[in-house]
This record gives sequence, C-alpha cells and structure tokens, in this order.
Amino acid sequence: MAAKMKIMKGDRVRVIRGNFRDMEGAVLEVLRDSGRVRVEGVNMRKRHTRPSQANPEGGILTFEAPIDASNVMLIDPASGEPSRVRTRIESDGTKERIAVKSGNPIPRPR
Repeated sequence: MAAKMKIMKGDRVRVIRGNFRDMEGAVLEVLRDSGRVRVEGVNMRKRHTRPSQANPEGGILTFEAPIDASNVMLIDPASGEPSRVRTRIESDGTKERIAVKSGNPIPRPR
C-alpha cells in the first residue's frame, strides 16, 4: 500500500537524520510505494556504466538516490525553518497544508 505523504515534488526540504543531516534541497521525486523521496544534491551515488547505444561514452554517472521520507522535514517558506505539517480542509472542500510552528499556509509547488 502506498504511503500517505504531505511532501510533494518541488517542495524545499531539510534532511533531519542520517549522513546528510542539515542539507537542504528541492524534492525531485516522491516514491509513494516505498515511502522515499529523492532530494536535489542529497545522497549522491555513482554508477559505473559501460558504453551502450544510449550512452556511447559510458563512464561514471552521478545521481541522487532516494532517502526515507521520515528523514526529511518540509521548510516553511515564510520563516525558512523546517516545520511539521498539518492539513486543513477549507469550507469549499479544498485541502491546504499548514506549517505547525508558524500557522502559515504552505503553497503547492509549481
């Protein structure tokens, strides 16, 4: 079953646990099935590839590997600090994400 997450692609997050603690970046991909996220510039890995038709040069490719979503915290755009997130349902039925620390709404990323 897919994990329920309040983090979306394009959000700014800060890593709060692990080897990459206190690093910030934008979410590149949300993997709901495994409960993981790929964050820009975090958990960089290298893969050695041999030449192929798709990549005639071959060589060493560097890419961001996924980290667990529980190790990242959404950054409140108003204060610039990480905060937990709660959801508020408006009277017209739309959902809005709210930063717990400041109470400010967090807009959907573009």
